[in-house]
Amino acid sequence: MPLARRAFLTAVAGAAGTVACSHAPAHSDGTPAKEAPVTEAAAAAATRAARRLLPHHWRQLRFEATGTRTDTFRVSGDTGRITITGNTAATQLIGLRWYLKHTAHANISWAGEQLDLPTDLPGLAEPVTRTANVPHRFALNDTNDGYTGAYNDWTYWERELDVLALHGYNEVLVYAGADALYHRVFRGFGYTDEELRQWIAGPAHQPWWLMQNLAAFPDPVSRQLLDARAALGRRITDRVRELGMTPVFPGYFGTVPPGFADRNEGARTVPQGTWMGLRRPDWLDPRTEHFARVAAAFYRAQDEMFGGPSTLYKMDLLHEGGDPGDVPVADAAKGVEKALLTAHPDAIWVILGWQRNPPRAIVDAVDKSHMLVVDGLSDRFPKVTDREADWGDTPYAFGSIWNFGGHTTLGANTPDWAALFNQWRTKPGSTLRGVALLPEAADNNPAAFDLFSELAWEDGELDLKAWFREWALSRYGARDPHAEAAWDILRRTAYGTTRADSWSEGADGLFGARPSLTAKSAAKWSPKQLRYDADEFEPALGELLRVRANLRNSSAYRRDLLDVARQAVSNRSRVLLPRIRKAYEAGDASDFDRMTGDWLALMDVLETLLATDSGHLLGRWVADARAWGADAAERDRLAYDNLSLLTVWGTRQGADAGLRDYGNREWAGLVGGLYRLRWSTYFTELRAAMAENRAPEVVDWFTMEDRWTRRPGHLATRPTGDTYEAAVRVRELLVTTR
Repeated sequence: MPLARRAFLTAVAGAAGTVACSHAPAHSDGTPAKEAPVTEAAAAAATRAARRLLPHHWRQLRFEATGTRTDTFRVSGDTGRITITGNTAATQLIGLRWYLKHTAHANISWAGEQLDLPTDLPGLAEPVTRTANVPHRFALNDTNDGYTGAYNDWTYWERELDVLALHGYNEVLVYAGADALYHRVFRGFGYTDEELRQWIAGPAHQPWWLMQNLAAFPDPVSRQLLDARAALGRRITDRVRELGMTPVFPGYFGTVPPGFADRNEGARTVPQGTWMGLRRPDWLDPRTEHFARVAAAFYRAQDEMFGGPSTLYKMDLLHEGGDPGDVPVADAAKGVEKALLTAHPDAIWVILGWQRNPPRAIVDAVDKSHMLVVDGLSDRFPKVTDREADWGDTPYAFGSIWNFGGHTTLGANTPDWAALFNQWRTKPGSTLRGVALLPEAADNNPAAFDLFSELAWEDGELDLKAWFREWALSRYGARDPHAEAAWDILRRTAYGTTRADSWSEGADGLFGARPSLTAKSAAKWSPKQLRYDADEFEPALGELLRVRANLRNSSAYRRDLLDVARQAVSNRSRVLLPRIRKAYEAGDASDFDRMTGDWLALMDVLETLLATDSGHLLGRWVADARAWGADAAERDRLAYDNLSLLTVWGTRQGADAGLRDYGNREWAGLVGGLYRLRWSTYFTELRAAMAENRAPEVVDWFTMEDRWTRRPGHLATRPTGDTYEAAVRVRELLVTTR
């Protein structure tokens, strides 16, 4: 039975036994409209999560529900008998995380874990209590379902939700199943099943369809795929609620299929033109009765499909170049808000703080107690200093986008997090009401994930030097001078950058760039230079390799070693490419051959390193997509949908405009596949041009990239080799190619 069908049947069977437990404030200032239900279901849900996360120790944990409405946990107990209390399962689980880090010296993250625990869990000298300093702890970017993995199954999502709850998040964006929702809604407005399946984008590209950037790309979706995704979305939503978190659903802001006004007399739509060579969906005027009817049908169907309403709905009007036509933006915002609050009077409209979004025309038109801005620029631009003034005292969440497109770069602007969050939260008149975890892809940068997650549970400004020292302890299970030295180097380099240069992510490597002797980045909108000193960073690899042998057995250690070794190789690309250019321009064939040989050797050793970890295999990414197909043709279509997002992204026009390699990442199969093919082709042509004293021929890169994406050849789905041994080879090659 194909995975998608199996997931659907399993989800339907599993949903019946799910216990829903909602914890959702009704207003964006965090004030509940009514007391959240507190039952033994919360403790039972936390216990089940603990059993999944700690299968050998969960019986030593006792979870108890409190009758309070505040997100407060308390941890107490003696050896082998630990009690954790909290008002929801998620609050109890953040208490478990605190205990694991500070008492048991263990670590569970979304990228590696270390659980070298004693047979009997250690007790606490005295009880510990912590209260969240903000009511909103929002997780996941709109792009998450694309760049993290549109074809992840329930096994993935079950773990992901447990980890998010463990890290204190209480609001999770859920987009899975939205395709089936739109399909159901517009069947009631004159469209056939086939017409709608032609209009809906493939799962990997659906985030941009939901944001009104595109439609109908790359291929029509099947009915069995819609059904399977709806079942998965329902199962995710049920578990989010069971854990005491709030599902954040897509709201309705006017997206309609082609020809809506022709099929619905009197309807008024505004064409949205194109985006990156792809047609954008039309926009239904929110001031009209037709909009009200569609929105009512949308929210009604959403409630039925996903087990009831939420209190948080994510919508961005006129995203990245949307055209309001002759519709006043303020009036449009009022229409969108009216439809939402008519369906769900306690709802909060969640909107992204990005570029000029949201404009004052929107926030000044709506009831601010029913809006929350999740700010993606808190740690990006130094000019961002007064969000109360920018958004007219609209409640907002302090957010970070530390990667774009799922880049594998290591690091974050942690000094800004440590200083700005507490400063902005405590200033007079502050409307900061939350944190927003917004990397465009999840499951990376585990230190950044853990640190950012702790902001909402600390009383004052974090001491980063102390934090990274304690991180090394819990990450590897015991104190080790080399582990501490490695993480202090990382604190000062990759994790020591700030928004002073107007960036929030690290520079991607040049191995993933379309070949050019003047390449500065792989993705068009990424930093053009490294944001820290590569020579200061590189010794972290040597220190991690010296961590004592009995601390090297965890997936946490292996992941960190791989990340640091990969980053060290990636950084070297920025040193080597200018030397290759110099040799080429000087006509020095000997130096050119030697250094291009070094370049390809670095790519080869990087490929070997990446192949040791299942999370860095392109073959897994492609296989996950293919597993959802009902037949060979659909499996091929879904594989292209998923893989193209990392390479050409969309059309030739879009690739030329900058979308190509937007989702570049250093994964086995990409580095040794497309990326090596491009660079070896390029170097061969440059060498021939040197020998023949002519200009190099122009390569049609898009044709090569798209052809490879459709037929990438064999891609490994299982890791091979040993990460430690591969990292040693990385260090040796870095020394010889210095």
